[in-house]
Amino acid sequence: MSTIKASVAEQFAEHVPHHRRLAEIESAAAEMGSSPTDNGIVEMIVCRPAMLERMVLQEGVLDTTHGLCGDSWEMRSRSDGGLDPLRQITVMNSRALAAIAGHRERWPLAGDQLIVDLDLSMDSLPEGSRLQIGEAVARVTEPPHTGCAKFAGRFGTEALAWANGRQGRLERRRGMYVRVLESGTVRSGDVVRKLG
Repeated sequence: MSTIKASVAEQFAEHVPHHRRLAEIESAAAEMGSSPTDNGIVEMIVCRPAMLERMVLQEGVLDTTHGLCGDSWEMRSRSDGGLDPLRQITVMNSRALAAIAGHRERWPLAGDQLIVDLDLSMDSLPEGSRLQIGEAVARVTEPPHTGCAKFAGRFGTEALAWANGRQGRLERRRGMYVRVLESGTVRSGDVVRKLG
Protein backbone atom coordinates (compact mmCIF):
# COMPACT_ATOMS: atom_id res chain seq x y z
CA MET A 1 0.00 0.00 0.00
CA SER A 2 0.99 3.61 -0.40
CA THR A 3 3.02 5.21 2.36
CA ILE A 4 2.07 8.74 1.33
CA LYS A 5 -0.16 10.53 3.81
CA ALA A 6 -3.23 12.31 2.53
CA SER A 7 -1.94 15.56 4.04
CA VAL A 8 1.25 15.32 1.97
CA ALA A 9 -0.70 14.53 -1.21
CA GLU A 10 -2.92 17.57 -0.61
CA GLN A 11 0.08 19.83 -1.34
CA PHE A 12 -0.18 18.74 -4.97
CA ALA A 13 -3.96 18.37 -5.13
CA GLU A 14 -4.84 20.99 -7.74
CA HIS A 15 -7.24 18.43 -9.28
CA VAL A 16 -9.19 17.31 -6.19
CA PRO A 17 -12.63 17.58 -7.87
CA HIS A 18 -11.50 14.92 -10.32
CA HIS A 19 -10.30 12.35 -7.79
CA ARG A 20 -12.11 9.05 -8.25
CA ARG A 21 -13.10 6.88 -5.32
CA LEU A 22 -11.72 3.35 -5.14
CA ALA A 23 -15.04 1.74 -6.10
CA GLU A 24 -15.25 3.92 -9.22
CA ILE A 25 -11.66 3.06 -10.21
CA GLU A 26 -12.27 -0.66 -9.74
CA SER A 27 -15.55 -0.51 -11.68
CA ALA A 28 -13.96 1.40 -14.58
CA ALA A 29 -11.02 -1.03 -14.71
CA ALA A 30 -13.32 -4.07 -14.74
CA GLU A 31 -15.48 -2.55 -17.48
CA MET A 32 -12.47 -1.93 -19.74
CA GLY A 33 -11.14 -5.47 -19.42
CA SER A 34 -7.58 -6.64 -19.99
CA SER A 35 -4.98 -5.25 -22.38
CA PRO A 36 -3.41 -7.44 -25.07
CA THR A 37 -0.42 -9.51 -23.96
CA ASP A 38 1.71 -9.71 -27.12
CA ASN A 39 1.12 -6.73 -29.39
CA GLY A 40 -0.18 -3.44 -28.06
CA ILE A 41 -0.57 0.13 -29.25
CA VAL A 42 1.10 3.42 -28.31
CA GLU A 43 -1.88 5.47 -27.15
CA MET A 44 -0.03 8.65 -26.15
CA ILE A 45 3.49 10.11 -26.12
CA VAL A 46 4.08 12.74 -23.43
CA CYS A 47 7.17 14.92 -23.27
CA ARG A 48 8.04 16.76 -20.07
CA PRO A 49 10.23 19.66 -21.28
CA ALA A 50 10.44 21.14 -17.77
CA MET A 51 9.09 20.46 -14.30
CA LEU A 52 5.26 20.46 -14.32
CA GLU A 53 5.14 20.96 -18.11
CA ARG A 54 3.61 18.42 -20.50
CA MET A 55 3.50 18.24 -24.30
CA VAL A 56 1.51 15.53 -26.06
CA LEU A 57 3.43 14.49 -29.18
CA GLN A 58 2.22 12.71 -32.28
CA GLU A 59 5.81 11.60 -32.89
CA GLY A 60 8.97 11.43 -30.82
CA VAL A 61 12.44 9.92 -30.85
CA LEU A 62 13.51 7.37 -28.26
CA ASP A 63 17.28 7.68 -27.96
CA THR A 64 19.77 5.36 -26.23
CA THR A 65 21.52 8.33 -24.59
CA HIS A 66 18.82 10.94 -24.10
CA GLY A 67 15.65 8.88 -23.56
CA LEU A 68 12.68 10.66 -25.16
CA CYS A 69 14.34 13.55 -27.00
CA GLY A 70 13.18 16.89 -25.59
CA ASP A 71 12.12 15.36 -22.27
CA SER A 72 13.62 16.59 -19.00
CA TRP A 73 14.83 13.12 -17.89
CA GLU A 74 18.47 14.18 -18.25
CA MET A 75 17.90 17.12 -15.89
CA ARG A 76 16.49 14.84 -13.17
CA SER A 77 19.47 13.56 -11.21
CA ARG A 78 20.04 10.75 -8.75
CA SER A 79 21.24 11.47 -5.24
CA ASP A 80 24.86 11.06 -6.42
CA GLY A 81 24.31 13.58 -9.21
CA GLY A 82 24.30 11.10 -12.13
CA LEU A 83 21.58 9.94 -14.48
CA ASP A 84 19.87 6.64 -13.82
CA PRO A 85 19.64 4.76 -17.15
CA LEU A 86 17.40 2.16 -15.50
CA ARG A 87 14.75 4.89 -15.11
CA GLN A 88 15.13 6.41 -18.57
CA ILE A 89 11.54 6.06 -19.85
CA THR A 90 8.34 5.46 -17.91
CA VAL A 91 5.55 3.43 -19.49
CA MET A 92 1.99 3.20 -18.15
CA ASN A 93 -0.95 1.07 -19.22
CA SER A 94 -3.67 3.17 -20.85
CA ARG A 95 -6.53 1.19 -19.30
CA ALA A 96 -5.15 1.55 -15.77
CA LEU A 97 -4.60 5.26 -16.37
CA ALA A 98 -8.10 5.70 -17.81
CA ALA A 99 -9.57 3.98 -14.74
CA ILE A 100 -7.64 6.37 -12.47
CA ALA A 101 -7.70 9.62 -14.44
CA GLY A 102 -10.86 9.36 -16.51
CA HIS A 103 -10.78 11.69 -19.50
CA ARG A 104 -7.85 11.40 -21.90
CA GLU A 105 -6.91 15.07 -21.49
CA ARG A 106 -5.94 14.26 -17.88
CA TRP A 107 -3.59 11.40 -18.85
CA PRO A 108 -0.47 13.60 -19.26
CA LEU A 109 -0.71 14.53 -15.57
CA ALA A 110 0.62 11.07 -14.68
CA GLY A 111 4.06 12.12 -15.92
CA ASP A 112 4.77 8.97 -17.94
CA GLN A 113 6.31 9.41 -21.38
CA LEU A 114 4.60 6.44 -23.04
CA ILE A 115 0.98 5.43 -22.46
CA VAL A 116 0.33 2.06 -24.09
CA ASP A 117 -2.45 -0.49 -24.38
CA LEU A 118 -0.38 -3.56 -23.49
CA ASP A 119 -0.29 -5.91 -20.51
CA LEU A 120 2.62 -4.58 -18.40
CA SER A 121 2.29 -7.13 -15.61
CA MET A 122 5.38 -8.78 -14.16
CA ASP A 123 4.17 -12.14 -15.47
CA SER A 124 3.80 -10.77 -19.00
CA LEU A 125 6.93 -8.59 -19.03
CA PRO A 126 9.54 -9.73 -16.51
CA GLU A 127 12.68 -7.68 -16.00
CA GLY A 128 14.90 -7.94 -19.07
CA SER A 129 12.01 -8.32 -21.54
CA ARG A 130 12.56 -6.45 -24.78
CA LEU A 131 9.92 -4.38 -26.58
CA GLN A 132 9.78 -3.02 -30.12
CA ILE A 133 8.15 0.41 -29.72
CA GLY A 134 7.67 1.90 -33.16
CA GLU A 135 11.17 1.89 -34.65
CA ALA A 136 12.91 1.77 -31.24
CA VAL A 137 13.78 -1.19 -29.02
CA ALA A 138 13.70 -0.93 -25.23
CA ARG A 139 14.32 -3.28 -22.30
CA VAL A 140 12.22 -3.53 -19.13
CA THR A 141 14.40 -2.61 -16.14
CA GLU A 142 14.29 -3.73 -12.52
CA PRO A 143 13.40 -0.63 -10.44
CA PRO A 144 9.73 -0.52 -9.46
CA HIS A 145 7.77 2.50 -10.72
CA THR A 146 5.64 3.67 -7.82
CA GLY A 147 3.47 6.70 -7.34
CA CYS A 148 4.53 9.75 -5.39
CA ALA A 149 2.84 12.62 -3.58
CA LYS A 150 2.33 14.43 -6.90
CA PHE A 151 0.52 11.40 -8.35
CA ALA A 152 -1.67 11.18 -5.23
CA GLY A 153 -2.35 14.90 -5.42
CA ARG A 154 -3.43 14.70 -9.04
CA PHE A 155 -5.45 11.48 -8.86
CA GLY A 156 -6.12 10.88 -5.15
CA THR A 157 -4.77 8.67 -2.40
CA GLU A 158 -7.26 5.94 -3.29
CA ALA A 159 -5.89 5.83 -6.84
CA LEU A 160 -2.37 5.55 -5.48
CA ALA A 161 -3.40 2.77 -3.10
CA TRP A 162 -5.08 0.88 -5.98
CA ALA A 163 -1.95 1.23 -8.11
CA ASN A 164 0.55 0.39 -5.37
CA GLY A 165 -1.27 -2.39 -3.53
CA ARG A 166 -0.01 -5.96 -3.80
CA GLN A 167 -2.09 -6.79 -6.90
CA GLY A 168 -1.40 -3.36 -8.36
CA ARG A 169 2.36 -3.89 -8.16
CA LEU A 170 2.11 -7.35 -9.75
CA GLU A 171 0.06 -5.85 -12.59
CA ARG A 172 2.27 -2.73 -12.70
CA ARG A 173 -0.79 -0.50 -12.60
CA ARG A 174 1.46 2.51 -11.92
CA GLY A 175 3.67 1.48 -14.83
CA MET A 176 7.26 0.44 -15.35
CA TYR A 177 10.65 1.72 -16.46
CA VAL A 178 12.41 0.85 -19.70
CA ARG A 179 15.84 1.66 -21.11
CA VAL A 180 16.27 2.36 -24.82
CA LEU A 181 18.52 -0.22 -26.51
CA GLU A 182 18.07 0.90 -30.13
CA SER A 183 17.15 4.47 -31.01
CA GLY A 184 14.18 5.12 -33.26
CA THR A 185 11.06 7.12 -33.97
CA VAL A 186 7.82 6.31 -32.18
CA ARG A 187 4.44 7.62 -33.27
CA SER A 188 1.04 7.66 -31.63
CA GLY A 189 -0.74 4.53 -32.90
CA ASP A 190 2.47 2.53 -33.43
CA VAL A 191 2.55 -1.12 -32.46
CA VAL A 192 4.33 -2.17 -29.25
CA ARG A 193 5.59 -5.72 -29.79
CA LYS A 194 7.12 -8.11 -27.28
CA LEU A 195 10.45 -9.44 -28.54
CA GLY A 196 11.16 -11.79 -25.64
